[in-house]
Amino acid sequence: MKNRYSLKVTSLILFLCVWQFASIWIDVDVLPSPARVASSIHEHLFAGDLLSSVAITLARVGVSFFIAMAFGIAVGVLMGRNRNWDAALDGLLILSLNLPALVVIILCYLWFGLGEFAAVLAVSINKFPIVVVNMREGAKAVDMDLLQVTQAFKVSPYRTFFKVYLPQLYPYLLASARSGLALVWKIVLVVELLGRSDGVGFKLGIYFQFFDITSILAYSFAFIFVVMIIELLVIAPLDRRLMEWR
Repeated sequence: MKNRYSLKVTSLILFLCVWQFASIWIDVDVLPSPARVASSIHEHLFAGDLLSSVAITLARVGVSFFIAMAFGIAVGVLMGRNRNWDAALDGLLILSLNLPALVVIILCYLWFGLGEFAAVLAVSINKFPIVVVNMREGAKAVDMDLLQVTQAFKVSPYRTFFKVYLPQLYPYLLASARSGLALVWKIVLVVELLGRSDGVGFKLGIYFQFFDITSILAYSFAFIFVVMIIELLVIAPLDRRLMEWR
């Protein structure tokens, strides 16, 4: 365990060193140094705009993530357990997987206006098919022999679902959650850049117009840090807890 943490710390230090030397070699205005970006984070943090923007974006990420996961799990399990539904929805699933995220965002804004509903809907639609694919494969991989054993011993449907069926889906649920968190926040930034008047994406658009690379990196790394905290304090412990049965 200690070796793993030391490797992570070493790789992080190496990354910062390479970044520092690259900023000197290229140009600090084109690639600001780590210290300069850290100073910018400090300035925006105490100015108050960074915290409010991150909170707004994080709220959109949370709502979109929950909607995509809820509907994606339901549809994915349905397709994995029922061949007729799988055949009926497979074409639409392939279509949605190959529909560019930018097209979905633009259409949602054109159809529903530049509001919060359109923003959240666009993000949820982009994440939804990926969850469906993962959960469909998970439902297909469920050991049917175990389910037959529960029927033979007349185990209640409630206990069968939560003690036998659901634990076999945990790896696919966690994979969907991890990929979802990584994907959703990136799409949220694009949504905010194109059609919202607040959030991290909106701020990045402003700093882009002024060619303020330091502030762009400051906002980006600040939000990446928040997402990493969620991964370390929420998803990783949940992963260990849910996978204890294995």
